[in-house]
Amino acid sequence: MSRFAEVLRAEQSPARVRALLLDELRRGREELARPRSGYPEPVVVALGPGPGPEPAVRGVAPVDAALRVDPAVAGERAWLVVAALIGALVEAGADRVDAGDQDGFLVLGGGGHDLELAALAFAESVAGVDRLRVEAFEVGLEVVDGGTLRPALGTGNPIAVAAQVALLGGNPADPASVAALEEAVYDAQPPVRPHDDPDPARRVARRILQRLAGMGKWGGYHTDVTHLKRGFASHDQDLAARVGESLLEAGLLLEKPSVGQRHVFLNPRRKSDIDAFIVDGTRPRDLRLP
Repeated sequence: MSRFAEVLRAEQSPARVRALLLDELRRGREELARPRSGYPEPVVVALGPGPGPEPAVRGVAPVDAALRVDPAVAGERAWLVVAALIGALVEAGADRVDAGDQDGFLVLGGGGHDLELAALAFAESVAGVDRLRVEAFEVGLEVVDGGTLRPALGTGNPIAVAAQVALLGGNPADPASVAALEEAVYDAQPPVRPHDDPDPARRVARRILQRLAGMGKWGGYHTDVTHLKRGFASHDQDLAARVGESLLEAGLLLEKPSVGQRHVFLNPRRKSDIDAFIVDGTRPRDLRLP
């Protein structure tokens, strides 16, 4: 039995449990940055009823609360824990997932009242994540808070995309499940469509970036580089491939070398440049298009 489970079993006061949870969240954040996380003690996620007259399920994860607005604050394994938590909340009945801050850590919630189902769904979602031991614990009132929860911000914010995947019946912590639902997620977004740009290479570049942003490809999610040509007419596909390489050279896209093929994702550190280019065609100075 883990240390945190022993504390819960001893029926400590909510204040004591919350203080120990904060210690576990700090430890978990460090664990998720390591090559193997949760050995020998599992990383802790807490699920509990949030404040209010009709408390709904909320969860707090050992991830920086700034993930609400900045996808770069979470590495891939940390993101998969968050994605699994989002899926668990939807499985428990949430019809949306909003975000808050508890002692600097990310709180998620949005409805649903079945704590036990949320814990079971979380365990199923993370079972396939490599080199990770993480456990969701049910806690009582006043342990998980997060204040007023608000929608995650930004174009294609991964939290919003993961919630959409879960609402469509997928598992947001499973890359294959996410990939199968990419088109449906993209269609559900209200994207800016830069199809009328008169410059062919610039139009293609903006469409590639807009499409990746609409599907939340900011690091936690990534895609095969060959998929950058999707959605273009046959006469534009060679140009799309060359534009993709230009986006990589400029650092607007980054490459993930640890998967078998070449996978790419939007550079969160260049988000303002990417957003401006998508919306009004303001080309980053270091982007050299074919």
